[in-house]
Amino acid sequence: MINENVESIKNEIKDFKATLIAVSKQQPDDRIEDALNLGLRVFGENKVQEAEKRWSERRAHYSDLELHLIGPLQTNKVRQAIDLFDCIHTLDREKLARAIHKYAPEMPCFIQVNIGAEPQKSGILIDDLPNFYKFCTDLGMNIIGLMCIPPIDDNPETHFQSLTNHAKKLGLKHLSMGMSNDFDIALRNGATHIRVGSGIFGERQ
Repeated sequence: MINENVESIKNEIKDFKATLIAVSKQQPDDRIEDALNLGLRVFGENKVQEAEKRWSERRAHYSDLELHLIGPLQTNKVRQAIDLFDCIHTLDREKLARAIHKYAPEMPCFIQVNIGAEPQKSGILIDDLPNFYKFCTDLGMNIIGLMCIPPIDDNPETHFQSLTNHAKKLGLKHLSMGMSNDFDIALRNGATHIRVGSGIFGERQ
């Protein structure tokens, strides 16, 4: 099943310059091994401790492994996250920016934007984005792009277009947007990183 899923997704994204992030959170070991055997090397995780259990030993066997943190990051887990991950997609507040910069100013980070202004979601509001971006760059952080998760009941295209426009205004080249149910729309609107979980692995057990 995973083989067919990966082949299908690769065919869909072959005309786009985009990184496929296989979202491996809560997936069993056999599915992870299947994905690795198919040549997937870029994976996304939501929680630092769960990712440590899954990937710490595998790091030794796969030198080209690339891990992306795509879930919320607490400041007291920053040092652990930096030791494990190659990129952070969920930078969303000044305190977190200071903590990341203290230990790894070179860490590639996406600023998470609360694109639908949803109170239950993390992320910087659009109106606050320019000032937060300036804060991060003045600090000396390595901000490479913007990330968003559109409201579940909205047309995602409107939100993807908005994020793309804001990235252009800031001179940022990368956009982390699009998941299993909407990555095709995200790609057409400029996504450079898509985060696909169930579309590769099937539903989580």
